[in-house]
Amino acid sequence: MVTATFRFYEELNDFLSRPLRRREFACACARGATTKHMIEVLGVPHTEVELILVNGESVDFNHPIADGERIAVYPKFEALDIQPLLRVREKPLRVMRFIADAHLGGLAPLLRLAGFDTLYDNHYPDADIEALAAAQQRIVLTRDRELLKRRNITHGCYVRALRPREQLREVFDRLDLAGSARPFRLCLMCNAPLRRIAREDAVPRVPHGVLQRHSRFVTCDVCQRVFWEGTHWQRMRALMDSVSGGAPESRG
Repeated sequence: MVTATFRFYEELNDFLSRPLRRREFACACARGATTKHMIEVLGVPHTEVELILVNGESVDFNHPIADGERIAVYPKFEALDIQPLLRVREKPLRVMRFIADAHLGGLAPLLRLAGFDTLYDNHYPDADIEALAAAQQRIVLTRDRELLKRRNITHGCYVRALRPREQLREVFDRLDLAGSARPFRLCLMCNAPLRRIAREDAVPRVPHGVLQRHSRFVTCDVCQRVFWEGTHWQRMRALMDSVSGGAPESRG
């Protein structure tokens, strides 16, 4: 056995047992144990980690821990430039696509509303989420920390908020999504692209009163739903503006 001293920073402490939070602590490690292995043994999913320093030097997840090493583990940095240091992932994903687990059924349609391709099915087993995330290069969103420890999940986000709108704001803030949002492009139900249709094509598919008040319509070719800019659209527009840095969302 070898003994190393660990210190976790900022929100990573949420995953630790209370006696270990926000302080240095010694931990016995098996010989040959890697930083990734020990970080997850202590309860922190590897997807939440952005930087590891061992005795002040940047290392990756495969670093074998030696006796007496001091290991500092950091989450994503918001304001500090760590470009010269080794991040634990080879590269960011080129396209922000998501897969949400069964705990986040309210968040998935809000991300689609913001224009982000988001898979969701509350019957997905963890193995399917892992496989889809790896095959399609998707970021896993979950409230299950054990899911984020799966070997083939390289990008993930543990969502702390409980309510869908707060979850949306949390994900926007943590993953810096505001600049990538393209609202009202995807069907909230199907995740398929929406397309504009002429008013006459919407006639048999929407209530008569809607036709009197609106002239712009879009449809989803998968579920065949038709959408228009009614009061619900206005509320959703206010939400999108609030998370994207536009006008604040009305609370009235």
